Amino acid sequence: MPELPEVETSRRGIEPFMVGHTIQHAIVRNSRLRWPVSTEIMALSDQPVLSVQRRAKYLLIELPRGWIIVHLGMSGSLRILREEHDAGKHDHVDLVMDNGYVLRYTDPRRFGAWLWCEDLTTSNVLAHLGPEPLDDEFSSEYLFEKARNKRTLVKPWLMDNKLVVGVGNIYASESLFMAGIAPDRAAGSLSQSEAALLVTTIKAVLQRSIEQGGTTLRDFLQSDGKPGYFAQELQVYGRAGEPCPVCGSLIESARHGQRSTFFCPRCQQ
Repeated sequence: MPELPEVETSRRGIEPFMVGHTIQHAIVRNSRLRWPVSTEIMALSDQPVLSVQRRAKYLLIELPRGWIIVHLGMSGSLRILREEHDAGKHDHVDLVMDNGYVLRYTDPRRFGAWLWCEDLTTSNVLAHLGPEPLDDEFSSEYLFEKARNKRTLVKPWLMDNKLVVGVGNIYASESLFMAGIAPDRAAGSLSQSEAALLVTTIKAVLQRSIEQGGTTLRDFLQSDGKPGYFAQELQVYGRAGEPCPVCGSLIESARHGQRSTFFCPRCQQ
């Protein structure tokens, strides 16, 4: 599933081809995604793109009369193509631009979403989201205060979008490893210094992944069709049974909150 760095990579990839240009029309080949594609999107005509933003794992395309909200779901991807490219079986939505390019949404599993909203403050999907992990609001003081008296395991706790958005399964495992914190500890057991280190580590891991173009897993591709490269730098995720890059102990895996967690039993306490 594309996580925050992959979505931010997609945003940066499509932005130059869209902002300052006009959507001539939309082509919706299959409207049956996680939720039906909004009728307002199907009826788009001659709409200039004012900005392309991101909130959590949602891409926000700003138009004069509203916003297109895009979620990539489990297997979705966005690409910028020349208009003459033929569509494939899983190419569900195109935005045809006036500059000769097409923004194409591909989603084999159809768990993504294309929604319309006139005012983002009224959007149900954006309500109740926590702070962005790269913003100043996500601080050591904030995390330590939120952790107090929490019995939830720290790894699934970090993945709660009400706490902080975009720290998905891959980056929660990687951040906890780099911070030396065992994933099965109670969140409330974090000390102030551990909370500070974890915030710093989360920011560093996500920023590095964004710089590298996201993580290549399953079906993720950047908007230009090239894969991301951060998977080459993963320390523990997906490496169960391999030596820890720090101490040489074998990396282990466990299920926390119905998701696979990877960790070093020696380095993480």
